[in-house]
Amino acid sequence: MLKVYVNKANESWIVDRLREEFCLLNPSIVTNRILKSNLIWIISPWTWQKLPKFQLKKKKVVCTIHHLEQKDLEGDNLEQFLKRDKFVNTYHVISRKTISILSAVTNKEIVYIPFWVNQNNFFEIIDKTSLRESFNLEKKDFIVGSFQRDSEGSDHTLPKLIKGPDRLLEIFLYLNQKYNGNLKVVLSGYRRNYLINELEKNKIPFDYHGNTKIKELNELYNVLDLYIVSSRIEGGPQAVMECAITKTPIISTDVGVASEVLSPSSIFDMSNFQNARPDPNYAFKKVEKFQIPEHFKLFNKMFEELIS
Repeated sequence: MLKVYVNKANESWIVDRLREEFCLLNPSIVTNRILKSNLIWIISPWTWQKLPKFQLKKKKVVCTIHHLEQKDLEGDNLEQFLKRDKFVNTYHVISRKTISILSAVTNKEIVYIPFWVNQNNFFEIIDKTSLRESFNLEKKDFIVGSFQRDSEGSDHTLPKLIKGPDRLLEIFLYLNQKYNGNLKVVLSGYRRNYLINELEKNKIPFDYHGNTKIKELNELYNVLDLYIVSSRIEGGPQAVMECAITKTPIISTDVGVASEVLSPSSIFDMSNFQNARPDPNYAFKKVEKFQIPEHFKLFNKMFEELIS
């Protein structure tokens, strides 16, 4: 019988939420005791060394790779990757874009399955007028959101460039001019220092909501006129799924799962972002197949095949 132990990130980040959700909603196959497991899911690869090595040797191991940068495959990072690779049976990736990079450094099986979206937590709220009033947002404002971290962990004043906050700022400046100074930016999540400093410097109004609970996060999606993903590299991001399921207008660079969920008209690069057009209905239809509990079956199938 399948018994999965899922390791922890303990970062108050999306991975912690996904882990908690999977464990809560799949109690028949999940165990909180690694000794009772026959499969270990390293959903947080950066904390793998906290796992007992003798258990990794004894069990089947699935390791999720969220995304890879070139620096992840060089020097000490490559050395650490290869140390972990000795214990891994199967790699799980959430974006097709990761497969070619990963396959260059391992001969282990690679399974592509995007993460799920929980439609019970994220959904469209019809009465947006009342919702915006509850957040003290004015009718004249064009409201744009970003709920992904933008600053480096070592120095919060520095931009985390793979997340593209410098690009996001460029788009904000363009939109603020386009809407005659009536742009309002809504930020959530942690490590937003870089953008907050730049918005203040450029006198663009914003609201920062910190690390919000799920209910408020869903409400924040629903007040937006536009959500922007400007990343250079991503695994998901989960914001693409959450915008799609809430019918939040979104445009994105071609990262992670964006091209698999969003309309081609909604994908941009920095030479043509002005022409990108959100298509919420298209995205909603595409994201429906990732809803739970149906999408969990793909993960369970991956696990079952490994222990059989």
